[in-house]
Amino acid sequence: MTMPATPPHWSTLPHAPAPGTQLTMLNDLPDGQATLLALDTGGGPQQPFRLLLLRSGTQVTAFVNRCAHFGVPLAARQDLLIFKPHTSITCNVHYARYRWADGTCESGECEGEALIAVPLDVGTDGSISIGGAGQTPGSHQIPR
Repeated sequence: MTMPATPPHWSTLPHAPAPGTQLTMLNDLPDGQATLLALDTGGGPQQPFRLLLLRSGTQVTAFVNRCAHFGVPLAARQDLLIFKPHTSITCNVHYARYRWADGTCESGECEGEALIAVPLDVGTDGSISIGGAGQTPGSHQIPR
């Protein structure tokens, strides 16, 4: 068995947003919701930087909206996104299933690989932005 490929760092992807880029407000992310965002960061409307935000209680996690198996978006539109709140997200092209908590593929052609995590900052005012360059991607605790 070969080892899964190491995914690229999110900041090296085309049209990656700069740290500090404002994404949304915490109040716009219901608990248990998976939310797609398409950011125009220089690629124009035909080449947005696609993100997936997951909220689970006091945790907010961001991943690049890109299947580890085939490199396509997990879903092109919010209404096409397949997810089980707090549990999993499923690619609607080849049905690879990823764990909600860490983006690891647990079923499908890319089993053992993972979605590309993006660091977040959540301000005391509820603003959510791209985290700093030295920050470790993953879940971000919501400040109280």
